[in-house]
Amino acid sequence: MRILIVDDEQAIRDALGRKLQREGYDVTLARDGIEGLRAFHVEQPHLVVLDIVMPEMDGLTVCRRIREVGNKAPVLMLSAQAITEEDIIEGLEAGADEYLVKPVRLNEFVARVRALLRRVQIEEPSADEAIYDDGYLSVDLIGRHVRVKGQRIHLTPTEFKLLTVLLENAGRVVPQRELLEKVWGREYIDDVYYPRVYVSQLRRKIEPDPANPVYILTEHRVGYRFERQDK
Repeated sequence: MRILIVDDEQAIRDALGRKLQREGYDVTLARDGIEGLRAFHVEQPHLVVLDIVMPEMDGLTVCRRIREVGNKAPVLMLSAQAITEEDIIEGLEAGADEYLVKPVRLNEFVARVRALLRRVQIEEPSADEAIYDDGYLSVDLIGRHVRVKGQRIHLTPTEFKLLTVLLENAGRVVPQRELLEKVWGREYIDDVYYPRVYVSQLRRKIEPDPANPVYILTEHRVGYRFERQDK
């Protein structure tokens, strides 16, 4: 698995790179956003680690450029300050999948990288479960395509995994902790705000009226349920 690390701090860049190499990953290092974007197009990595604040081109801009070409590699953002829900939303809108605060603990970093890579490896559904289409929303779980009113929309790997888990459990309330484990991994079991933030973003992309959802319904203090809409 190829991983690209883009960070203007050499000590951090080298430490993260060495750790991932010891874990068996193929690592490419870049010292700023422009160099990182060039390396991305050449290497086509399976995962990208991006510092947010960098000279020339910041991490969020690099992330947007990556998503503009339709690449779905998960993106892990590194932040030098405490992360708020607003930060997560800004990152999601840019196409990021995850945040990690510096100073980075190496074992936690590797655990999050593994969780992100697992997230894009979705078990193939059976043929009768592979497609959902009600005329408004269409989801192809094998092809990993989502369309709203016939127009293809972009979901990050995490958003797609979240939609997949909810769709595969349509009609059943999926508790928050179960969502955290199935979508994010056991490493995230205590990050209880994640489902709320990501569900909100997913609704903005697929719901006819995000303020009054018909697909992803909230069961207060329990979890979320996907409601199929018959044609």
